[in-house]
Amino acid sequence: MAEAAKPDTLPFRRVVLIVLDGVGAGALPDAARYGDAGADTLGHIHARQPLRIPNLRRLGIGHLHPALGRGAAAPLGSYGRCAIVSDGKDTTTGHWEMAGIILQQGFPTYPHGFPRELIAAFETRIGRPTLGNVAASGTEIIERLGAEHMRTGAPIVYTSADSVFQVAAHEDVIPVSELYRICAIARDLLQGPHRVGRVIARPFTGPGPGRFQRTRRRHDYAVPPPEGMLLDQLAVADVPVLAVGKIADIFLGRGIQRHLPMDSNAHAMRQIEAALGGFPRGLLFANLVDFDMLYGHRNDVAGFAAALEAFDADLGRLLPALRAADLLLLTADHGCDPTTATTDHSREYAPLLAYAPGAAGENLGMCASLADLGKTVADAFAVPLEHGDSFLPRIRPAPARQAAQRQTPRRPVRNRRQRSES
Repeated sequence: MAEAAKPDTLPFRRVVLIVLDGVGAGALPDAARYGDAGADTLGHIHARQPLRIPNLRRLGIGHLHPALGRGAAAPLGSYGRCAIVSDGKDTTTGHWEMAGIILQQGFPTYPHGFPRELIAAFETRIGRPTLGNVAASGTEIIERLGAEHMRTGAPIVYTSADSVFQVAAHEDVIPVSELYRICAIARDLLQGPHRVGRVIARPFTGPGPGRFQRTRRRHDYAVPPPEGMLLDQLAVADVPVLAVGKIADIFLGRGIQRHLPMDSNAHAMRQIEAALGGFPRGLLFANLVDFDMLYGHRNDVAGFAAALEAFDADLGRLLPALRAADLLLLTADHGCDPTTATTDHSREYAPLLAYAPGAAGENLGMCASLADLGKTVADAFAVPLEHGDSFLPRIRPAPARQAAQRQTPRRPVRNRRQRSES
């Protein structure tokens, strides 16, 4: 077995991977099978409300999505799109694929609610009746059933087009610690054919309809990812991983040495920038959930556009903080097109922007899978990963890249014909 590369011989010491939750880049070829034909989160938002995102344009977002306008002829970043080949369009599926896990069969979904016998078993174990048991928007069902919940103390159970079992409760009726206990019971119960991707605790506050507000004390109970995924491999190699936002929930803390919570996208970006000062090596893995949670699921086009522009301004402050041996990767886990009739996720390509100070931007074209991104991170730290094709040789800092090209023949890249897209 070849000896692993030493940290000081690798092209990057730090990788900053930021997932723009729900920011899809156009419908996948099989989108119609998921009810998402024609979905295009970025394109449709820009068509309704032209986006002022100069820093994303500097990195090449207009080149990966022509509807946004190409902008800079020679962008600073490399750009492309990633297909999602796993079965599904939810948070767990997208993040798992990023980590090198391909799901041949998606998690179960319940468009007509959960089986009555399952709900009965849940009610017995928590010692309470429940309300709802329908597929619904979280804000809508809380508005509709919140008052009855406050009167009866029965938690609200609901789902969506994604594989989720969500439990909503008013913090003054069911304390957050008790809601968490209820959701842990649900996670234990939902096994076998009912092994949903996530159980989600959805606490809310407010005096009544029209004034209910979901709080930031949401907590996700995910399915344990299979062994050998990206964060496992980094842990074996003693590569530090710092998680921001719900990454720790999605991966159940596996391979993560430190976790920073977030109150908002802006807070997450401040956390990232501050963390860089004390994080000299490793993977900083962040999820910015506001795009999806606050705007996509509420069909709020103006709010989604404003959030993208606010992120762009924060990105403008982050870019100068990156060093010569840093790699920034921006992507998404799925779409959440706010212009469609549904409030659910959408089956879309994930955008891909890669920026390394000193490296020339390049068209990465079409990546066959989000696993290509995980494989690239794995290669940056010289750890193995079963799935994906790395695009690391195409975005190395200029001196390292030139040296590699002199010493090593260029290997053919899979899906070269597809790279003419975008």
